[in-house]
Amino acid sequence: MTGALSWPFVRLYILALLFFSANAILNVLIPLRGESLGASNTAIGLIMGAYMCTAMIFRPWAGVIIKQQGPIKVLRILLVVNGLALLLYAFSTLEGFLIARILQGCSTAFFSMALQIGIIDALPEKERSQGISLYSLFTYMPGILGPVLAIGIWQAGGMSYFTILLVAIAIVTGVFGYSIPMETEREQPAEKQRESELQLGVLQSFSQLVKNPYLFKSSVLMLTASTVFGAITNFLPLYATQLKHGSAGIYLMIQAGFVVAARFALRKKIPSDGIWHTYFMMGIMLILAVAVQCVSYSLEGGIVFFYGGAVLMGLAQALLYPVLTTYLSFVLPQMTRNALLGLFVAMADLGMSLGGVLMGPIADATSYSTMYMICAMMSAGMIIFAYEKQSKIARQIDN
Repeated sequence: MTGALSWPFVRLYILALLFFSANAILNVLIPLRGESLGASNTAIGLIMGAYMCTAMIFRPWAGVIIKQQGPIKVLRILLVVNGLALLLYAFSTLEGFLIARILQGCSTAFFSMALQIGIIDALPEKERSQGISLYSLFTYMPGILGPVLAIGIWQAGGMSYFTILLVAIAIVTGVFGYSIPMETEREQPAEKQRESELQLGVLQSFSQLVKNPYLFKSSVLMLTASTVFGAITNFLPLYATQLKHGSAGIYLMIQAGFVVAARFALRKKIPSDGIWHTYFMMGIMLILAVAVQCVSYSLEGGIVFFYGGAVLMGLAQALLYPVLTTYLSFVLPQMTRNALLGLFVAMADLGMSLGGVLMGPIADATSYSTMYMICAMMSAGMIIFAYEKQSKIARQIDN
């Protein structure tokens, strides 16, 4: 095979699968462990949110540093940091989880940027969306079995299995990562281009969130959607215990399964032309709003709505990130694209963090069902925000 499905790219996708496999287990076990130790939803949200909050802080720097130092050097350093974080999870209690989440967030920021920049730079424009979609697909594959495995470990009370599993993941990921040459890396850009990118400045790039209309619209949509995704990830294991016949493991397995299936089946349907497809984007936000409202209503409506929400949530997750990332790879200025893409991904991280930090206190003050209803209202508002007149779309290609 050639292009996005060629062996050099597949090896990068497999590395992404290994790297993110621990998260599928931790996202279920940390809230359950926290509740068993008497932690409030606010405290659990802070611990869970520390991961993406740290990643958000480091994302804008990641794109520039990767260009300076090269992806292979950065990749090997962060694999060590990620391994240390996983070992800390395995051999500490809840108090140590916060430090581990911070370390893991830092390594994730650089890891994902290194792989995505390599994919974008190496693939031709018509296959760019496929590469991003397949990368995202492999990051979600662990979510198919990971939550069920986590529930099994928790119910069996076998935290020793949890320790062994995390140690094994850390070792396998490190060994596999060190064995991969960055075959997809292109030659470094000309010195003049590199200097131009660095002159933008990471802190200065934050102003582009408002000044650049394409980055602004994409970031607001991603921030809102990620807040919903974060609320699902952080609190669904606790919410599911209130539902008759409800299982967080099965829900997350269905959701991840549909993410994987949709990203593979629809990878060639995702726009890769630099045009804002208004009704396509509005449709994605509508699916997200309906999905989280189904989760909210499932306390009264039953598991049909609960698991139906998982299907729709998986579909929304499968489409939104690859569409926006590919679109921005076309319309952002070439000289500063890496830094600005890092900033966009940072908004996705911020949303995941807010899903715990912001929605935790709301759940404490009201209920999980009400909190998810608020998420549905936020998503519905983004349907209107995603609308763009045709006259403005035509100018995006000229950016």
